[in-house]
Amino acid sequence: MDSISFLMQEIKKFVKERNWEKYHTPKNLAISISIEANELLEHFQWNEVSCEEIRGNEEKFREISYEVADVFIYLLMFSYNLGIDVKKVIMEKLEMNRRKYPAQ
Repeated sequence: MDSISFLMQEIKKFVKERNWEKYHTPKNLAISISIEANELLEHFQWNEVSCEEIRGNEEKFREISYEVADVFIYLLMFSYNLGIDVKKVIMEKLEMNRRKYPAQ
């Protein structure tokens, strides 16, 4: 089993245990993705912080990591509910971008 399938199984189990499936409409999940992405952005509002500074600050790194996890969880649920094969579309999109933006 690949990593994405494993994560999806864990997320589905978590959601099912709480009977939250009824709330996971495309609209609600898309809104949740946006909200969580904006919570990630809050860490960078009004400051310029480097990757090194984030990695060097254990608390900041943990907070940002959890926001990344929230975004990723909602993206996976959104993709799963719509039947999007994440690995497939990422590979297709990378190929499209390779043609659009060739290496120099």
